[in-house]
Amino acid sequence: MDQDYKNVKAKMDKTISVMKEELASIRAGRANPRLLDKITVEYYGVPTPINQLANITIPEARQIVIQPWDAKILSGIEKASQASNIGINPSNDGKSIRLVFPPLTEERRIELTKGVKKNGENAKVAIRQVRRDAIEQYKKMKKNSEITEDDLKVCEKEIQEITDGYISDIDKIVAAKIDEIMEV
Repeated sequence: MDQDYKNVKAKMDKTISVMKEELASIRAGRANPRLLDKITVEYYGVPTPINQLANITIPEARQIVIQPWDAKILSGIEKASQASNIGINPSNDGKSIRLVFPPLTEERRIELTKGVKKNGENAKVAIRQVRRDAIEQYKKMKKNSEITEDDLKVCEKEIQEITDGYISDIDKIVAAKIDEIMEV
């Protein structure tokens, strides 16, 4: 029986992708424009991401400058960034918004690493759920006599190997993010 488990791998890839997106929005001492990805501003009645309304630059390691293409939206961007949970107070100079990131305290770093680890655990749970669903599907096929007992054992073993690979990837991604947060 020759399986490549495309569906299983696709679901696990999606889980990794979602986890990476969530980790990218965690502030690690340096300015990162991805922090603004989830912040939306009401623009002509439509919630619009900031990166679609403005030019975002990083002039210094701990500073983001947001220059909207439409000056009328400046106060909206300022309010949205204040309301977001990034913990930075924006300064508005009439033309642009500056977000200055203070250095992370040790306490905040530890808090952030806990969040990163929790994110990794959630991704592992999702990966294991994909594994469980896939194995259940093959057990049903065995019950319906579509595959043999030996085929089922082979499928379970191969799916477990794929799962182990993804779990290992999650551990590496989480470790890299924690190193990034803890570097002073």
